[in-house]
Amino acid sequence: MSSVLRPGVFSPYYQVTKQGVKSLVFPGAKELLPAAAPAGTRLAHTDIKIPDFSDYRRPEVLDPQKSSQESTESRKAFSYLMTGATTVIGVYAAKTVVTQFVSSMSASADVLALSKIEIKLSDIPEGKNMTFKWRGKPLFVRHRTEKEIATEAGVNLGELRDPQHDTDRVLNPKWIIVLGVCTHLGCVPIANAGDYGGYYCPCHGSHYDSSGRIRKGPAPLNLEVPYYEFPDEETVIVG
Repeated sequence: MSSVLRPGVFSPYYQVTKQGVKSLVFPGAKELLPAAAPAGTRLAHTDIKIPDFSDYRRPEVLDPQKSSQESTESRKAFSYLMTGATTVIGVYAAKTVVTQFVSSMSASADVLALSKIEIKLSDIPEGKNMTFKWRGKPLFVRHRTEKEIATEAGVNLGELRDPQHDTDRVLNPKWIIVLGVCTHLGCVPIANAGDYGGYYCPCHGSHYDSSGRIRKGPAPLNLEVPYYEFPDEETVIVG
């Protein structure tokens, strides 16, 4: 151990190794250090150049004597401007996409043209039901008899699955206007049929009375009553 800790013992070997390595790396090079140089001397390459990144730097920050505060402020302003412009463009693009998407789901021109339908009531005989197409759905217009009016007015609301008085479903007792769409699975019922003489859905056996109220079967609700008005006694406008 003592011989290892004393570098002077291996000094000749260090010198030989140094000279051999130098001759391999720099052939023909002259001796840079005296032969009697200490064994712990470090060799450094003095020809290494520090990389120059001037081509990648901003022109305004090349001068080391110039304050970078002005450059910093200008860069901040530019960053804020770009961020604001990008935000405005993004919001406008999102608004355009949402508007186009909502417009694509709106009703077509032919459907909007049929948003209202005018029906001449004198064409419907008493006790009969006529079907019209309104907004792509069947519309039932029924001219009720005095017997049907009295029967539906006397129904006990406690017996109904969807309690609703007949007077709450009509504007004129002679006329019942409902959408012909079963509230069970959207089938089209048959008029003047069923156990209650109103409407009957043969698909799953739902029975409605002449007021369009569910009385028997799987349907959970009464037939829907759309908005309508009577401009005169012979005409009704639905929608």
